[in-house]
Parts: sequence; structure tokens; C-alpha cells
Amino acid sequence: MKNRKHSDVYRIRVKGHLDNSWSEWFDGLAVTHENNGTSTLVGAVADQAALHGLIGRVRNLGLQLLLVERMEKVRDIGV
Repeated sequence: MKNRKHSDVYRIRVKGHLDNSWSEWFDGLAVTHENNGTSTLVGAVADQAALHGLIGRVRNLGLQLLLVERMEKVRDIGV
């Protein structure tokens, strides 16, 4: 993920376990497997257009979207 100033951090939860290799395809969001059989994607999202793009990718994979949550504002994330 590139440096993103003044980005919002989002948590997106989907049904099923995604392989960690999907992180890059989801713009570098971190992929975490939950004990309840879901996957959580977390990271900085530049703007609403980028968020809609991520949700579209969830749809295109045929995944069941369970949660989209804005977590906090970040000033600078460098990964």
C-alpha cells in the first residue's frame, strides 16, 4: 500500500476464508481469518470511489458481504 494521507481506515468482513494472497488485489488491505469462518479486510481507503471499487471486487468474487465499517481517520499510513 502506498502512503495515503488523510485516508479513512475501513474494516470489510466477508463470509469464508480468503487466502492472504488476495491482499494485493484488495489494494493492500490486510486479510485476517476469523474463528467464525469469515475473513476481515482492514486498511486505509483513499476515498468513496476506492471503497465502492473494493465492494465491487467482493461482489465480482461472489463473496457474501457481511460488514463495511469506517474505523478511524489516519494521517499517514506507510506500508
